[in-house]
Amino acid sequence: MRVDVRGFGWRFAGRRDWAVRGLDLTVEAGERVLLLGASGAGKSTLLAAIAGLLPEDSGEAEGEIKTDRETGLLFQDPQTQLVMSRSGDDVAFGLENLGTPADEIWPRVDRTLHDTGFRYGRDRSTAALSGGEAQRLALAGVLAPRPRLLLLDEPTANLDPAGATLIRDALARTLTPDTALIVVEHRVAEVLPLVNRVVVLAAGGGVLADGPPDRIFAEHGATLADAGIWVPGHAIAPRKAAQAAGDPLLTAENVTVHNRLATTSLGVRAARVHAVLGPNGAGKSTLARLCGGLLAPTTGAVRAAEALAGPDAARPPHRWRAAALAGRIGSVFQNPEHQFVTGTVRDELALGPRRRRRTPVDVDLVVDGLLERLRLTRLAGANPFTLSGGEARRLSVATALAAGPRVLVLDEPTFGQDRRTWIELVDLLAALRDQEGAAIVAVTHDPDFVAALADETTTLTAGAETAEGAANAEGAASAGPSGRAGTAVTTRTAAAHGAAEATGTTGATGTAAPEPGR
Repeated sequence: MRVDVRGFGWRFAGRRDWAVRGLDLTVEAGERVLLLGASGAGKSTLLAAIAGLLPEDSGEAEGEIKTDRETGLLFQDPQTQLVMSRSGDDVAFGLENLGTPADEIWPRVDRTLHDTGFRYGRDRSTAALSGGEAQRLALAGVLAPRPRLLLLDEPTANLDPAGATLIRDALARTLTPDTALIVVEHRVAEVLPLVNRVVVLAAGGGVLADGPPDRIFAEHGATLADAGIWVPGHAIAPRKAAQAAGDPLLTAENVTVHNRLATTSLGVRAARVHAVLGPNGAGKSTLARLCGGLLAPTTGAVRAAEALAGPDAARPPHRWRAAALAGRIGSVFQNPEHQFVTGTVRDELALGPRRRRRTPVDVDLVVDGLLERLRLTRLAGANPFTLSGGEARRLSVATALAAGPRVLVLDEPTFGQDRRTWIELVDLLAALRDQEGAAIVAVTHDPDFVAALADETTTLTAGAETAEGAANAEGAASAGPSGRAGTAVTTRTAAAHGAAEATGTTGATGTAAPEPGR
């Protein structure tokens, strides 16, 4: 198995800049390559090109790529490669198309589902899966045919820490000595045991660095970190709240959603970042949709304070008019593409202010400011669906901010970000909290994000077969109810959360984050 890339370049149709250009790369059988690069450097594009998934009519190509076609590719967004309604059928699909003997298919399906930590049977509906569960299933579908070349684009991005460890262990067991691996992963330190080579793509084209991991990080660590590459050992300072917490703006009281979220309570205060943690399938994204007014609870209630709801204070957020909701609570989905509705980045950002009947001059001021703050200026005329994963994530955050909401609900906000854009996004959210008094709810599996920005946390725990979640009864938020029948709330400082994880303890000591100066 050998991959030969010679002078390769690709430019998407309608784009002025090349996604990747002037690239020369050879990967031999058995090599395990970690592919790094700043957001937008062309990592995902290169994987798609190696797999032969860039149609000629979708852009302009130069150079050539030669490879064996026994290739498995895990997309950055796993939902885009689930093709069947039953989970077992989805894994079997590739095996059937490759002519695997019938008596081997189902044993291999079951074994691969087990290895990737997929906790449901073959009959589980793919439409009922959380983002992390879909990622496990998609990876199982890629691993089952045992490809000679394995291409993985952020394979653990949507997974909780335990799930990420399980996937890395499964890969270590699955890879044969002749299997070539090329993996894009921002959790660099955790994937290093799987690889023996690091290749760093330069933002302007070509290769910035190439060699064994120890040498690359020792010789180029500081330079790579400055270029936006995640480098082990380069810590990021926390951005803790600069002012006292404001009044409660939004409260979820004893909310449930059938088969998706068990009884949970959450209080959201002005000038605070509240992180929602927990394993895949616990209901974190469901809770985010409840807080965002995008879903009605089966039982319980979501209430907004008059300071947020104004004349709609007597109505739950999911009953508000769309324009009013967008101006009060902004939501960022786990899959950014699910909220794009226009043909250009600029139009996407202008949509919210226009719906709020802002003047053309005001709309341009808002759009230009967000383009600059989130490093999207050069992409203003691009189609949102041609952006890299990191660029699409930043655009989705910007679209939520464009309407000027007081509450911002984010689902995996740091997904796909390089070190530079991660820091800029965290700084932007910190400024919204500290300078504008915004309340921010963030569903995340990113421990660095929690350590850097979270003032309060709520941890959900996975339920049994139904994928229902329940909050751990370890403490109570001052902004929400606690100790009620059927309710369990965990809210504590990010520092306490980190200490508990480090020591392996989960004692019932949760409290609201202390105010500065106390």
